[in-house]
Amino acid sequence: MLRLLVASAHVPRPTSSGPGLHVSARFRGVPRSTRVVPEEHSPIWNETLVWPLGMCPLQPTASLTLRLRHWGQPAPQGDLGATTVSLDRLVADPGLPLSLADVPLLDPRGQPTGCTVTFRCSYIPHGTAEDTAVLQGQVPLRAVSPGSPHHPSKPSAGSKEDFQVRVRIIKGHQLQGNDIKPVVIVLIGQHRFRTRIRVGNNPYYNEVFCQNFYLTLAQLVVEPIRIQVLDSRATRAKAVIGIFQVRTMAEGRGVTPRSGRSHPLCHPRSWTSAPSAVRQEQEEPAGDEDVEANLLKPPPCAATLQLCIYRAEDLPQEAARQHLPSVGSKRGFVAAAVRVSFAGRTLCTRVMPPDANPEWNEVFFFPLRLPPICDEIQLAILSGSRSSKVLGTAVLHLSQISSAGAELEEGTPGFLPCFGPSFLPFYGPRPDAAGKLSTDTKVAYRGRVLLELSTHMRTPDGCQQATIAPEDVTRVQCHLPRHRFGLCGVFYSATMVPAGPELLRFELSLGNYGDMGDVTCKPAASVTPHGCPLFDGNRYHYLPWYGDKPVAAVTSSWEDASHRWDALNLLRALCRRLERNVAELRGARGDMVGDIGRRLLRQLAQDCGRALPRLEAQPTPTPLDTHLRATRLHVLRCMAAAAAVPPRAGWDTLLPVAEGWLGRVTALAVEPQAGVPDVLLWLLRGERRVACARVPAADIMFSRSGPGACGQLCGRIQTLFLVGSGDICAQLRLRLWLGRVADSKDLPRHLEGTLHVYVEMPPKGWRWKGPWTVEPQRRLLLDTETNMGEVLEDVYENESRQPSGEWGPAAVASTDASGTAVPPKEEVACPQGWHITDGWRVDVTGAVDEAGWEYGVSVDPGSPPAAWHATEKTYHTHRRRRWLRTRHRDPSAQGPEQDVASFLQLDGAHSTEAAGAEAWEYGSLWGRRFHLQPRTGDVCRRRCWHRGMVPTQPPPVAPLFLLEGSLGMEDLAEEDKPAVAEQQAQGSCRTSPKQPMPLILCTFPRPNFFQLRCYIFQALELAPRGTKATADPVAHVSFVHVSQSTQALPGTRDPLWDQTLIFHRVLLYGDPRGVWDEPPTVVVEVFDQDKAGPGGPAGELLAAFELLYDAEDGRLAQVSTPPWRQGGFSVPLGVRPLLQLVALEVLAWGLRGLPRGVRAPSLEVQCGGQTLRTPTITDLAANPNFPINAFLLMLHLPAEEEYVPPIRLRVLDMRDFGYRPEVGQACVRGLGQYCCQPHGKGQPPSSGTPQTSSGGLLPGSAAPWGRIAQLLPRITAKIGAEGKAAEEKKETDEDEGEEDWWSKFYTAMGDKTKSRRGTSGDRLKIYSCELEAVPDFGGLQDFCQTFPLYQPGGHPEAREDPVPVGEFKGLFCIYPLPEDPEVPPPPRHFQQLPPSQPQKCLVRVYIIRAFDLPPRDRNGLCDPYIRVSLGTKTLGQRDQYVPNTLEPVFGRLFELTGTIPLEKDLRVTLLDYDLLPPDQEIGTTTIDLENRLLSRFRAHCGLPTVYRTTGPGYWRDQLPPSQTLEHFARTRGMPAPEFSAEGTTVTFGDHTFLLSQFGGWGVGAPRERLALHVLHACHLVPEHLETRTLYNSTQPGLEQGKVQMWVDIFPASLGPPGPPVDITPRKPQRYELRCVVWNTRDVDLKDINLLGQRMSDIYVTGWLDGLEEQRQKTDVHYRSLQGDGSFNWRFVFPFEYLVAEQLCVLLRKEHFWSLDETVLKVPPKLILQVWDNDKFSADDFLGVLELELTRLPQPAQRPQDCTPMAQETPQSPWPWRRVQTPSWFSLFRQRRARGWWPCTVQEGGKRRLSGKVELSLELLTAKEAEERPVGKGRDDPNMYPTLPAPARPEWSFLWLQAPLRSLRYSICQQHRCRISLTLALLLLFALLLTFVYATPGYLAMKLVNPLQNLHLAGSEHQAAGHHAASVAKP
Repeated sequence: MLRLLVASAHVPRPTSSGPGLHVSARFRGVPRSTRVVPEEHSPIWNETLVWPLGMCPLQPTASLTLRLRHWGQPAPQGDLGATTVSLDRLVADPGLPLSLADVPLLDPRGQPTGCTVTFRCSYIPHGTAEDTAVLQGQVPLRAVSPGSPHHPSKPSAGSKEDFQVRVRIIKGHQLQGNDIKPVVIVLIGQHRFRTRIRVGNNPYYNEVFCQNFYLTLAQLVVEPIRIQVLDSRATRAKAVIGIFQVRTMAEGRGVTPRSGRSHPLCHPRSWTSAPSAVRQEQEEPAGDEDVEANLLKPPPCAATLQLCIYRAEDLPQEAARQHLPSVGSKRGFVAAAVRVSFAGRTLCTRVMPPDANPEWNEVFFFPLRLPPICDEIQLAILSGSRSSKVLGTAVLHLSQISSAGAELEEGTPGFLPCFGPSFLPFYGPRPDAAGKLSTDTKVAYRGRVLLELSTHMRTPDGCQQATIAPEDVTRVQCHLPRHRFGLCGVFYSATMVPAGPELLRFELSLGNYGDMGDVTCKPAASVTPHGCPLFDGNRYHYLPWYGDKPVAAVTSSWEDASHRWDALNLLRALCRRLERNVAELRGARGDMVGDIGRRLLRQLAQDCGRALPRLEAQPTPTPLDTHLRATRLHVLRCMAAAAAVPPRAGWDTLLPVAEGWLGRVTALAVEPQAGVPDVLLWLLRGERRVACARVPAADIMFSRSGPGACGQLCGRIQTLFLVGSGDICAQLRLRLWLGRVADSKDLPRHLEGTLHVYVEMPPKGWRWKGPWTVEPQRRLLLDTETNMGEVLEDVYENESRQPSGEWGPAAVASTDASGTAVPPKEEVACPQGWHITDGWRVDVTGAVDEAGWEYGVSVDPGSPPAAWHATEKTYHTHRRRRWLRTRHRDPSAQGPEQDVASFLQLDGAHSTEAAGAEAWEYGSLWGRRFHLQPRTGDVCRRRCWHRGMVPTQPPPVAPLFLLEGSLGMEDLAEEDKPAVAEQQAQGSCRTSPKQPMPLILCTFPRPNFFQLRCYIFQALELAPRGTKATADPVAHVSFVHVSQSTQALPGTRDPLWDQTLIFHRVLLYGDPRGVWDEPPTVVVEVFDQDKAGPGGPAGELLAAFELLYDAEDGRLAQVSTPPWRQGGFSVPLGVRPLLQLVALEVLAWGLRGLPRGVRAPSLEVQCGGQTLRTPTITDLAANPNFPINAFLLMLHLPAEEEYVPPIRLRVLDMRDFGYRPEVGQACVRGLGQYCCQPHGKGQPPSSGTPQTSSGGLLPGSAAPWGRIAQLLPRITAKIGAEGKAAEEKKETDEDEGEEDWWSKFYTAMGDKTKSRRGTSGDRLKIYSCELEAVPDFGGLQDFCQTFPLYQPGGHPEAREDPVPVGEFKGLFCIYPLPEDPEVPPPPRHFQQLPPSQPQKCLVRVYIIRAFDLPPRDRNGLCDPYIRVSLGTKTLGQRDQYVPNTLEPVFGRLFELTGTIPLEKDLRVTLLDYDLLPPDQEIGTTTIDLENRLLSRFRAHCGLPTVYRTTGPGYWRDQLPPSQTLEHFARTRGMPAPEFSAEGTTVTFGDHTFLLSQFGGWGVGAPRERLALHVLHACHLVPEHLETRTLYNSTQPGLEQGKVQMWVDIFPASLGPPGPPVDITPRKPQRYELRCVVWNTRDVDLKDINLLGQRMSDIYVTGWLDGLEEQRQKTDVHYRSLQGDGSFNWRFVFPFEYLVAEQLCVLLRKEHFWSLDETVLKVPPKLILQVWDNDKFSADDFLGVLELELTRLPQPAQRPQDCTPMAQETPQSPWPWRRVQTPSWFSLFRQRRARGWWPCTVQEGGKRRLSGKVELSLELLTAKEAEERPVGKGRDDPNMYPTLPAPARPEWSFLWLQAPLRSLRYSICQQHRCRISLTLALLLLFALLLTFVYATPGYLAMKLVNPLQNLHLAGSEHQAAGHHAASVAKP
C-alpha cells in the first residue's frame, strides 16, 4: 500500500476569488485528488491519498506525479505546476517515509512556476500488519514540522500504542423541527458524550470531546464515531432529529489526521459540522457557503457478498494422531472446518470428520457496501473445533477480483467482486520431525479449498449461512478437469549451507506432490541425494556436486489454467519491458528523450500486438475470467492506439502518459484464480526441515504459445535464498521448469548437460543402458581437508584400573572424542603434501587436572564413561587425556583449485578400468565416514557401481516424468539383478542399504573457468550487535562454492577496506554465454569479528564486482592486476571513488544535559579513519563549554557526497585511575550540508556558517555585504512603496494612544475588523509553527547545532526510539584543500567566536493564548493556567487559571533571570486546575534559549517594523537600531557603518544607502529609522509570534494543543532593556439592544372561534441567543382575524460584546454546585418567536425569526415586499451572469434599523413563510444607554421613542371580560351585511305578502262599483282645490 500525505502548498500570487485549489496525484496511472480548498498563499490539506498495491510490490523505478490545479478548469489553463518524484528510496527502506518540503513545481517546459508543495510518502509492503489492518479511505497523517521535539517512531506491527480521538461539534444548520432544543450525543467507541442544550434550528456549540485509546492500529480503525442530534423537548420516540456514523481515522504516531467536513444527517437538508480527528484537529471547518458542496455525496450502495465453500483437497496429516489405529484410509487426518472473516464478521463451516478431501457445500452471506471499505476476505482452515489451531490461511483481495472501472482507464467497464469456481491454496506453518512449528508462517502448503464468490445488488435479508443445492455442486464439478503437469529442477550449486556432520538434501515439491512426508501421492524423484557439507576454506560450507548436478522431477495433476497463465505472463512481460523503458525515459535528457520515446512506443505496440490475439482467443470459464479479459482487452487496445501516434505536445509529455500505462497494466497483471500452489524448495538436515523458499508457479510455467507466454524464470537459472527462523540457511542456484507433461518432449534438449538416470531395478518400460561401471561418489566423499590450510589432529590416550588399583593401559588405548578406537598417536602419519609444525602435546585447557587427565566411571564393562570429571576419586575406573598436534599444508603443494581439478580428473582422460581401480573409498570402521586416500588404521573399503537406464520405447514426453511410483515396481529376473556395490573387508562383508528412488543426474563433461574480482571499498552506518558501541567489521564474500574475507578493521562502524578479492579459476558448468545472461549471485555479508552474523538492515556497502572468463588462451593474463598495497590488492583507480584532500573544521562549543555522575567529559570526533580529541571540560557544573572551541582535521574523503562517511561523536568521562568510560555517542549523517568553499585571500574569516557550494548564504557569511547589496534594492523598493502608501493614508498622523498590541495581532491574523485603526505601519509576523521550524532561520542553529547523544551500546530494536542522554553543541565545516603542499592553506572559518563564558540574562516570556487543548474535566472543558520554569525558578500561580475553556486567552507576561547556558531550557507548561491538587499536566513545550542567543539571525529579540520612543510600540530592545547595526557588523567581522550628520545616509559594506530609498516616512530619529531599515534588509528575526505545540510526558507522541507566545532575551552585559509590551487581553464592552415590535402581518391563524372564524391571539417573545433566561414577551393582540397585530412593545437586552472577536461573552454557572462561571462566546443573535396564546392548552407556535446582529439582512420597507430570506447564495451556471445576492449589514456599524422581516416555520422538510414582523432595532453602548434610559414594554421612562398604546380594533379584547360585547362584535360586527340583507329580504317578503293579500279585494271592488272610485276621486280633487284656495287668500 502506498500512502501520500499532501500537507500544504505555496502559491506566490493567489487570487483568493477563484474556484479553489486541489492537488491531483497519479501513481501507476491511477489518479487521486485532494479536496478543494480556497486559493491562498499557503493552502493546507493534510489529506492522505492511498493506492492499494495488492500483490504487486513497489518497484525501484516507480514514480509519483503531483499536480497543483485550479478546480474545474481545463488542464493547460488550470495547472499551476507539476512534479515527478522517484520512489526508489521507499523501496530501499520501506520503514523510512519519504518527506519532502517545498518541492518546486514545473510547467510543461520544465521551468519553475514559483509554486511549491510539501508532502510525505510512505510504503507499507504487502502482508505487514499495517497493510492488513488499515482500511481504504482513511484520513491521512499530518507532516511533523521540522522544529517539533523528539517523538517516538512508529512501533512495531501489531503492537499497542496511544491514540487520541477528538471530535469537535461546531454548530448545526437547518435542523428539522419547530421550537426545538437540540442536543448532540457523541459516541466515540463505547464512550458517550453530550453537548449543552441549545435553542433553535441553527444552534452553535463549539464543544470538543476527547477520548484516549491504547490499542493496536487494527483495533482502532474499527472503532466507530456515532453522532446523534436529539430534541430535548420531544418524547423519547420522537427525539431523534438525525444521526450519522464515521469511522475512526488513524495512521501512526506523532501525526494528525482529521476530517473537517459538514456531515449530512439522515433527514435531508440537515447537517452538523463535526470535524473528527485522531490526535487533534487542526483547521477550522469550511464556512456556511461550503455546506451544500459538502452535502453532495452519493450514499453507498448495499449489496450482498455470497461465498460458496464446496470442498478441500490435500489437507495435512496431524503428527500427533499418526500413532492411532488405522481407520480405513483416513489415518492421521484431521477434522477440519473453514473460517471466513470479512468486514468485522466471522463465519465458520461445520466440522467435518477426518478426511484428506472433506466436503462442506455451504454458502456464506456477507453485507457489502460499495465502494468497499475492507479489501480483504480472510480464510483459514481450522483443525477440529472453531477454537482449535489454524492449519493454513489465505486471503482474497477485493481489489483483485473487482474493478470500479474509472481507476484503470476512462471507459473501462467495471465489475462487482466475483471469483471462481476455483481452488484457493492455503499456506501455514509446518511442524518438523520434533513437532515444533516453523517460525516462518505461511510457508508450507496446507491444502486448497474450492470456492465461488459472487455479488448481488440487494440488501442482505439477515441470512448468514445456508447449504448449497446438489445441482449447483454438480455444475461446479464438471468445470474442473485435470491434466498432468511435470516439474523439473536442476540443482547447479548449493552454498552457505549448515555445517555437518548431518547429511543435507533438498526437496522439490508442488503441493503434496513430491512431499516426502505425504502418503497420499505416489513417490517421486523429488529429493536430491544426501550430501555432506564441505568447508570452502574460508567461512561457508557447500555441497560438492561439481559436474554431476542432481535433478528432481515431480509429476502432479492439476486443473489446466494455461489460458490464465499465458495472459498473465504476457502482461508481465509487457510490464517489465515498459518499466525498463520508463526508467530510461525518466533519466534521459536532450535528444535521448525522443529516441527512447520512439523505442518505447514501438516496443509497446509490439507487445500489445502480441498479447491481443491471445487474449481474444482466451476461454472464459468463470465470470471473473470474462471480466478480466474484457478489461485487459480494452486497456491494451487503448494503449496500442495511443502508441501508434507520437505525442502531439512533444516527447517531454510522454513520461507521465507512459507511467499511467504502466500503472494500469500492472494493476491488471494479477491472476487470483490460478489454483496451483507455489513450488516449495526445502532444505532437509537429516529428517528436519530447516529452511524453505517459495517460487510462484506462474513464474516457471511453460507455454506452447511461445516464449512470451512463458514465465520469466521458466527454464532459466535463478538464485534462491532458503530462509529458516529469519536467517539465510542456504543459497541455491538451480533451473526450474513447470508445464504439462505432454509439452515436455523438448525439455532435455534445453538442458545444457546430459541426463542420466540410475536405479537399482529398472521399472516397467525401462531397460538397462550399458554395462556396470565404477564411479566414486564425488557428491559425498570429497575429502574434508581439501580446502583447509591447517588441520588440528587429536588422539585420546585411555587408561583404566580396578577400584583402588593402579592405572594401566585400557583395553582400547587410543580413541577419538566419542570413544571409537583409532590408531595410537605414534602410528598417525602425516599425509602427503602436509608437514608437522610441532609434535604431540597434552591439552591442559578445559576441565582437566594439571596433567591433562579427566576421570570417569564406566557403567557397562568395555564402554566409556558417560561423564568425565577433572578431579580424581577412588571410585573412578577410567581416565583419559587429549593429545594434539597441528599440521600445515606445504607451500609447494597444490592449492584448493588444483585439489578439486585433480579430484575431478580435469587434467587428463582416464579409462574406465583405471577409474575403477582408483575408485576405492576407505574407512576405519563400517558406519563411519569414508575418505579417498588410504590411511593407517583403515580396515575397510568400498566402491560404487552404477548402471544407467533408458525407456524401452522412445517416449513422446520427457523420460524423467515417467518415473513416478518406481518404488512399488515388481522384481525382475535373477539375471537382471547383479550386485550394485562390492564391499571387501578383513574378515567381514556387509551389504549397503538400498536407494529408494531413482537417481537423476545432469552431467557436464568439463567446467568453464572464470575469475571473479570483488572490489570492496567501504561500508557505512554499520550497526553493531549486542552492547558494543563500535564494531570490528569484516566482509565475507561468497560466490558459488568459494568464499574469501577482507581484513578486519577494529573499532569502527564505517570501515574503509579498499581491498580487492580475486577468485581464481572458479568452476562454472554450462555454456559460458549462459553465464553472461544469468550470472551467479555474489553474496557479501559483513560481520562483527567477535559476534554472530547480520540480523537485518545494518548499513550500506560500496563495492563493485567483475566476472572474467578464463578461456585458457592467455587473454585473461593481459588484464591488469589491481595494485598491491599493504599486503593485499587494493581497489584500482578506475573503480574506486575519487578522493580529495579536504579540511574538516570542528566547532566544539559545549556539552549539555549529561548525567549527574559525569565530572570531566571530553569529546572524540571520528571521520575517515582519523580521530580528534578535545580538551577536557574541567568543571561541567560551572561552565559546560569546551576551553578550546575550534579544531581542524585533514582528511581524504570521496568527492561524491553519497560516499562520504558520517562523523561519529563519542563523549568520554575522565574518572579516577585513568578510567575513561563512554557516556554518549552520536552519528552525524549527510555531510553535504556542511560543505563550503574556502575563504579567499582577501576575504576576512567569519565566525558563523560559511557559504555553501549551492550559493546559499546565511547571515554571518564570508561576504555579508555582498548579500545585503543584492537584497537591498528589492527590499528598499518594497519598503518605500509601503511608506508612500502609508503617507497617502496619513496613518502616521493618527493618535498613537488609540493603538494597542492586539490591533497588530488581529491585523497579522488577517482580520482587520478586529483591529483598530492607526497601526502606523507597525506589523507583527505570526508563524504557524515554532520559530526553530521556520525555514528562513535554519532552526536557529546557524552558529552551532544541537546533536543528541545516545547511550552507547544496547542499540534499540527496529522502530524503537533511543533515549537521549545529553546534547553536543557544535558545527562542522568541510572544504577542499590544495593538493600541492607548496600552496598555503586557506584561512580558517571558525574565528572571532563570541566568549564562551556563561552570562546572565533577563528573559521575558509573553503568553498570548492557547487553542486546541484537550478536555480534562468531565464537562468536556479544562481550567488551564501557565507555569514557566527556567532552571530552578518557576513562575505561575494556580489561582490565575482561566475557567472552563479549551481556547484560553492569557495575555500574561513572565520575567525571569537566568544564566545561559547553565539554565538554557525554558519550559512552558499548561496545567489543569483542580480543586484538590495535584493538577493534571496538559502539555509542555521547551525552548532552547542558548540557540536563540547565539543565532546570527538575532532571535533573542525580534525587530519591530517601526522605531518608536513613546506609546504602546515603545522600543523594548537594549540597544537602539544604530548601535544594534554596529554590533551586528562587529560580530560578523564587517566594518562599522558610517552615518551622516543628519542620519539620512549610511555607508555599510562599501555601499551607501539613503533614507529616501526606504520611503523616508515614519517617526523617530532619521538615524535610527535608517539603521532599522538596513537591519530588516539583513533578514533578521522580526517582531513575531510563534505557535508552539504542546506535548505531554505521559503521551509523548500526541499533540496536546498549541500555544502562541514569544520570548525576549536580554543579556545583562548590554544594559537594561526597554519597558515590556502590554498584552493584557481586551475586555468585553457592555451593549444594550433595544428592539421595538411594532406590528405583525399575515401571521398564521391557528384557532377557530364559536362561529367558525379563523383567528389568533398573537404575541411575540424574544431573547438573545445564550440568554434564554432574559426572555421577554409582548402583550397579546387578541382576536386577530387577518394575522395583523399591533404591539408597540419594547424589548431591552443588555449584553457584553467582544468587538475583537464579534462574539457575545456570557458568564454563567453550568450548575448550582459549579465553582466558577463558564465563559461562553456565542455569535450575537436575536431570536424572535410569534405565538398564539391559548388559555386551556399549550400555546401554538406560529413562526420564528433569527437575526444575527453582525449579519443582518436588509429589511423591507413595506409588508408586501417582505419575502423569506435566502438560506444560500444561488449560483449561476454561466460565469458572466451574476446573481444578485441579499444585502447584509452589521448592526454594530449601522446602529439602527427598522423595517419588515419574515417569520418562517418548518413544514415538510422545508421552510415556509408564516408571517411578517415590523421591528426597529437600536444598539447602544453602556454609556449611551445610561444617558438615554428607557423602560421595557411601554413602561416609564417611555422615550427614545415614545411608544403609544397600539391602535387595535374594538373587538381586540379577551372574551371572558365582556361576554355580551364579545357577542356583539362576534355577531353584529362580523355579520352586519348578512343581517341587513336578511332584513331587506324579510321586508320585501312582507310587502309581497301584503300585496298578495290585498289584490283580490281590490279587484273585486273594481268589478262591483267601478264609478265609485271615480266619484271618490273627483270629490277628493275638489276638496284639495278648495283647500289650496283658502290657503292662498291670506
